[in-house]
Amino acid sequence: MHVGYTGGFQNPGNRLTDAQVYEDELRITDTAVELGFDSLWTVEHHFTDYFLSPDPVQYLTWMGARHPGVRLGTGVVVLPWHEPVRCAEQIVMLDNLSGGRLILGLGRGLGRTEYDGFRVPMENSRDRFVAYAEMILRGLETGILEADNEFIVQPPVEIRPRPQHSFAGRVYVAAMSPDAMPLIARLGLGLLIVPQKPWHIVAAELGAYRDAWAEEHGTGREPPAPLCAGNIVVDADAARVEELAYRYIGAYYHTVIEHYGFAEGAHKGLSGYEFYASITNYIDKRGTDTAVADYVNLMPWGTPEQVIEKIQRLTDFLGIAAFNPSFNFGGMPPDVAETSLRLFGTEVLPEVHRWDAPPIPEGMVIPESTAYARTP
Repeated sequence: MHVGYTGGFQNPGNRLTDAQVYEDELRITDTAVELGFDSLWTVEHHFTDYFLSPDPVQYLTWMGARHPGVRLGTGVVVLPWHEPVRCAEQIVMLDNLSGGRLILGLGRGLGRTEYDGFRVPMENSRDRFVAYAEMILRGLETGILEADNEFIVQPPVEIRPRPQHSFAGRVYVAAMSPDAMPLIARLGLGLLIVPQKPWHIVAAELGAYRDAWAEEHGTGREPPAPLCAGNIVVDADAARVEELAYRYIGAYYHTVIEHYGFAEGAHKGLSGYEFYASITNYIDKRGTDTAVADYVNLMPWGTPEQVIEKIQRLTDFLGIAAFNPSFNFGGMPPDVAETSLRLFGTEVLPEVHRWDAPPIPEGMVIPESTAYARTP
């Protein structure tokens, strides 16, 4: 099974300089590569101490040159915050330069601070995401970008340098709301599961996605197996790792609640964000401490044996193709993150690598005679 490393660039409370956050995380990322992780992932966030990772493509271009043997994943590029022509050009540049190593994760985002900062209305974010995604995904295959919809009128222009590899089967969307599943299936994209709810509910929604896929594409074409992210702490001592998990995974979820305004009801009454409004209702009903504890218990932390068992359960339950955990978050000291990462790398990673799982497709070379039969 494929195992990726998701970088953490959090600076909660601005306790460190941003430069120190990067120095620590780059060192930890280099360690993950040395330990044998298959891919490197990063998120996209802006304007706050939640995550200092405003440009996934630029970061992965640096890491792709630094580590030529690993694949590169965006988890995710938030399309409504980008000008789609420039976004497509940047994706192609990274994929061409890396030899087709990019695993492209897309999303629509839910941070009010970020939408306001980019002067983009949240109210139409889902429709904007679909319009941009359709334009960009078509352009990645044909080399031509064009659109005529309520969000963008783009006369045909050619991507140069031309895309060298097809993205078929290696584009995923991070989604947690049930009503997004049919949209993702219609677009023909895979799911990047970011845990926010009990796993049996995730499995039920995955079933709805597969049903929508079969209705849209027929039963002869299987959907891509999903990818899964999450926070993880590993320690040889069961009591110590439990304390670490509740301290740091709990601290991470507190930053989630703060950044997205879940406690303040930032998504109440906002069309397309009904699921996220329900998180506010849950926090109001159960309390922040209970919500944080519930999140901690979703994650596969523990001793190496416990972690293997929990990841195996996830794999059996969801049929995932890859697990891409984060080890550095919530103000965790870098030495704690490195110790956890190294124990995972030596005791857990070799076992998980032995498991059978659906592959993440490689970027297949596009024959120019097929891809560029017409010009703008």
